[in-house]
Amino acid sequence: MNDAKSTSFEGSAAGSFSPRPLTGAMADEVERLLSGRTRDIRLTGDLRRRFDERLWRQRAKVIRSWMTWVAFVDVLTLALNAMLLPREVALLMVAPACLLPPAAILTALIWTKPRSAAVQRASLLGGMCVILLSVALVGVFAGGEFYERHLTIMLFVATSAITIFSVPLAWTIAIACYALALYFTFQWYNPLVDAGSVIAGTLFFSCGIIATVVARRTMNILAQKTFLLDCRDQRRVAELADANARLERLARTDPLTGIANRRWMMETLESLWRHGRETGIVAMLMCDIDHFKALNDKLGHGEGDRCLVKVAGIIQSCVRADRDLVSRHGGEEFLIVLPDVEEEEAVAVAKRIRESVEAAALPNPSSGVGPSVTLSVGVAFKSAADTGVSLANLQHEADVALYRAKEAGRNQVCVFHRPPPAAEQIAARR
Repeated sequence: MNDAKSTSFEGSAAGSFSPRPLTGAMADEVERLLSGRTRDIRLTGDLRRRFDERLWRQRAKVIRSWMTWVAFVDVLTLALNAMLLPREVALLMVAPACLLPPAAILTALIWTKPRSAAVQRASLLGGMCVILLSVALVGVFAGGEFYERHLTIMLFVATSAITIFSVPLAWTIAIACYALALYFTFQWYNPLVDAGSVIAGTLFFSCGIIATVVARRTMNILAQKTFLLDCRDQRRVAELADANARLERLARTDPLTGIANRRWMMETLESLWRHGRETGIVAMLMCDIDHFKALNDKLGHGEGDRCLVKVAGIIQSCVRADRDLVSRHGGEEFLIVLPDVEEEEAVAVAKRIRESVEAAALPNPSSGVGPSVTLSVGVAFKSAADTGVSLANLQHEADVALYRAKEAGRNQVCVFHRPPPAAEQIAARR
């Protein structure tokens, strides 16, 4: 495809690619490209940079392997020529053949970690130029039958690089043009070949190399299309995960107050009790807004909703955000669970909540307690020794305490005192 813009990959781990969410404009561009013809796909901007980041590890590994293999084959060929060819011919091949290994190894070293696109392009094209020139000069220096043979080998080396290097199309075309230019130039000065044969041979090999470049272009386009499909799939998966997260939040959150709903609270508490994890001390507070129905009738449901939201916020500000559980248990009821607190501390929290609600002076002109919103709180407590107290028992005790607080005049805190066991009662009477 088109030459990549100069993009720096320094600072990212070699070969690592972590998918990032697409922006709205990028998502639109992905859909536009996928809706058109495959052959018209052109990646630009951020999409092109992401594609290069994703492809870098595979591309670098292929280039390093190819460079290492070419250097090894060059050294091996040079050793075989020294053993099989006449001494004077083998000596002529040494100097040009020695150009190839350093160029190949240096290029492989440069591609061991991500670098800017300019450095990558210069290293690859420069290395390929030296490699192709080295192969061609081996035949030119040896002369005779080796002249044309090594020029053909040079074209084969260029074709193999074009085939397997997944690089921008401009880089591929540069390698192809350089290989054909070397072939034509050296063949033109080949004393064993006439001009017509040079032109015919160049045209013949040009057709093969052009076909290879076109195939490489098709593979690049297909790789980019795969990348676009992956981007779209990742975006859809992210949207689905986000939708599921929203549904989960809705399932466990009260939509009005933003705190946990009754269902989530009871499922959480039942899980604690069922698996025996709630074996320590815990306090349960049941809160109820006094004369809330009168507030709705007098000021309207909108004011009632605002009152619920503010009371929920006050309750949350009075408890430990990292440990305590708060939920809207019913219309105007709130359930609070305080783990690892003594009874005196639980009562103190309940009183602080009641006083904070009263101090907020939320209007409730139809209340029989006062001109503002007040709260009644029932407190039930389970110590570590109360192993037989179930979740239903504790909740019932908190309800009973709340009922007693309302019977006693509302706007107060009432604590449920569990009667002692029969043995303790008999001992107390004695």
